[in-house]
Amino acid sequence: MNHLDPVVEALALTKRYKDHTALNDVSLSVAPGTVLGLLGRNGAGKSTLMECLLGLRSADNGQARLFGKPALQINDHDKAALGYVPQQTDSLLWMKVGDALTFFASLYPTWDSHLADSLLQRWNLDSKRLIQDLSPGQRQQVAIIRALAPRPRLLVLDEPAAALDPLVRREVLREIVELAAEHGSTVVFSTHILSDLERIASHVALMHEGRLRLYGELDQLKDELRRVRWPQHSTLPALPLPGEVARRPLAEGGWSLVLNLAQAEASTLPGQASTHSLSLEDLFVELAA
Repeated sequence: MNHLDPVVEALALTKRYKDHTALNDVSLSVAPGTVLGLLGRNGAGKSTLMECLLGLRSADNGQARLFGKPALQINDHDKAALGYVPQQTDSLLWMKVGDALTFFASLYPTWDSHLADSLLQRWNLDSKRLIQDLSPGQRQQVAIIRALAPRPRLLVLDEPAAALDPLVRREVLREIVELAAEHGSTVVFSTHILSDLERIASHVALMHEGRLRLYGELDQLKDELRRVRWPQHSTLPALPLPGEVARRPLAEGGWSLVLNLAQAEASTLPGQASTHSLSLEDLFVELAA
């Protein structure tokens, strides 16, 4: 695998569960060193996408590729380069914290014992306690230590901060940034906490109803995307405008459009149209409403 090749790719992924389409023709490519934040409402397809990308779930159509290989065919060497924290962290509940981490250390040649011990101490986790006796937040912390300690090439976290208090959450974010900046690791994480994403993500992908609505470099998207208020007395073309990302009707009449200024044509906008910058929260509302 070339060092510039994508670490992980989705190629027209589609996944259905009976009458529900969890992924609908999703394609994206994540370059080495990227910190990608996945946004979307509950049920948008984020967890299914991550499971397909890791080879934990097979797609109905399309292909997921990991380290340049089909995700369903990676070998043990590749698996040792992965760190993964699912939403439900209920594995090895009968083991003590320290014993569980010792077990995982035996599976990863790159396990950093100093980092694991340091995080245990900083987060006040008792290595002699059974995992089943920990609070949900503490179990989440143990799972995060397990994922960070191998210094993985690819770290995937599904709502990693959902059960954490603000102080621990900030430390987790710091460790993720360090992993990416100092070790060149690639990170993919989903979150509902927009401030967390803005603090550490280099790229953002927004999912809605199984589709990828937006994907790109976060700073560039903020620079180029604008909300345009289209007046109600001016006819809006049925076909998408150049650079149009989304449109929705306004309760008071007219339309709200999201346009990419780098692709939009000013001549297509009526003179009464007003243009506004967008925060990440604004983008989420416009594209996932």
